[in-house]
Amino acid sequence: MKEAIRISIQGGQMIKNFIHVLSAHKGLSPKTLKEYASDLRHFIAWFETADHSGEGMTFRIEDVATPTLIRYREAMLGTMQLKPATINRRLVALKRFFEWAVSEAKLNRDPSKPVKLVPEEKASPRQMTDQEEAALIAATERYGSLRDRTIVSVMLNTGLRPMEVCDLTPGDIQISECGSYLTVRSGKRIKLREVPLNAACRAALDNYLATLSPDASYLFPSEKTGTRLTERALRHLIQKYMKAAGIEGLRAHDLRHRFGYVMAANTALHRLSQIMGHDNLNSTKIYVKEALNFSSKK
Repeated sequence: MKEAIRISIQGGQMIKNFIHVLSAHKGLSPKTLKEYASDLRHFIAWFETADHSGEGMTFRIEDVATPTLIRYREAMLGTMQLKPATINRRLVALKRFFEWAVSEAKLNRDPSKPVKLVPEEKASPRQMTDQEEAALIAATERYGSLRDRTIVSVMLNTGLRPMEVCDLTPGDIQISECGSYLTVRSGKRIKLREVPLNAACRAALDNYLATLSPDASYLFPSEKTGTRLTERALRHLIQKYMKAAGIEGLRAHDLRHRFGYVMAANTALHRLSQIMGHDNLNSTKIYVKEALNFSSKK
């Protein structure tokens, strides 16, 4: 079992105050709040050890200067050998933390402002091929329950993140002759968005909804407990069908990437960004760029 990070009472209380404000006013998901708290605990634990200053000390926010944060960044790069994405996530958490501290008059100036993120190369996600998609669907049809077959259809045809799939409720699905779509209420930063349903996904959901209990709180409840299906369980079941289909090197999240690549060939950049719930157009451009490269090779 991973040992819990130990920090001072003062440090823990500061984190608690910060998370309370975020949860009350910023509309962040519980998962994001948990990550913020974890990242801040990591920094404070580092700060309170003797490794960086020669003597142990109790965390006081006014004792943190820009050089301290730069040393922390370098320690994550060197001694800890963390990935750039992890380092940058922790630095962003710290920047938000110190921004809050200034707004609450706990500090006169923000020591994190001059601290730069580390360069991070964004590689294009590996593309699922047509053959792999067909094999996954075939494996799910052969071995999966109606729920699992519908989950795979939704993920391939809507591009939802695993968390968003798990959070769907029956009321989030709208099927009619005028237009069919699902509503995502638990995206990043709780951005509500509507995702259109194509004919294949609409048919799968229509068939599945007819068998779902009227009392179901979630669209895809756990078959064991009847409560919310966890992201871990969802990733496990997708991996199970990947293995049955003989597919290697792909994860549940790659079904979202598959949707992005397919849609990028015929969907405007801004529209695709809306559908996928991207905060940054650069995330969507990866799919468009790869779709153009693929077309030029044909």
